[in-house]
Amino acid sequence: MTEPDSRPDSERPDGADAPSDDSSGEFARQFAAAAEKSGLGALARDEKLSGGDLLRAVGGVRGVLEALLPGLVFLVAYAMLTSVAGWQTQAALVPALAASVGLAVVFTAVRIATKGQPTQAIAGLIGVIASAALSLWSGDARDNYVLGFFTNAAYALALLVSMLVRWPAIGVIVGFLMGDGTAWRADRRKMRVAQFLTLVWIGLFAARLLVQVPLYFVDNVAALGVSRLLMGVPLYALVLVFTWLVVRAVYPSSARSAE
Repeated sequence: MTEPDSRPDSERPDGADAPSDDSSGEFARQFAAAAEKSGLGALARDEKLSGGDLLRAVGGVRGVLEALLPGLVFLVAYAMLTSVAGWQTQAALVPALAASVGLAVVFTAVRIATKGQPTQAIAGLIGVIASAALSLWSGDARDNYVLGFFTNAAYALALLVSMLVRWPAIGVIVGFLMGDGTAWRADRRKMRVAQFLTLVWIGLFAARLLVQVPLYFVDNVAALGVSRLLMGVPLYALVLVFTWLVVRAVYPSSARSAE
């Protein structure tokens, strides 16, 4: 157990307890920086929420296109080739996947060429390529969505573990963003809210699985693709807005100004 910091609260960074050593302090700074770059970080301190604020929080126009278009292009191309052109499913799979991967490559190249932040595009490209490779290996179009199941399950499990150990992840993120450090854990109301919001985000990932996994097993590629698109950025944005509203209620502007 570390000794409490003897400095007055006004001299402590972000209102949090002083780190016991340089490594823990560096971890706190890195975590705060990562939280700042998150979607919630883009909204946390806004007094009013506008459409532009929300759009920036989900990655901007380019970020939304990078997230939605590769999947949409695959779905439309596959549906047109199988339903309209009458191609066999395995024959339609290659050009549909090629179009999706090709678009993701273009997005990544544009990010790099314009000296933007390519991290999101590169992560998306890796996901698209890995999903396409799995689908090509199995010869089944629905396997293009399998990796998303594991990703959502991993997020949900990680958030659940954070709740069980009483360090709810959303509370940790909000605490650093709002200059509260880890002091919120001693506030019963903030702790309950942190647990609740973390549960809401678990619900987001669980809902995707509850809707999409049954569609996978009944081999409904069209419905699976549509649900993947609708429960991606749109649902993420909805949960972001809800989280922002709750955080604003717990951390009113007057309290933040006092900090």
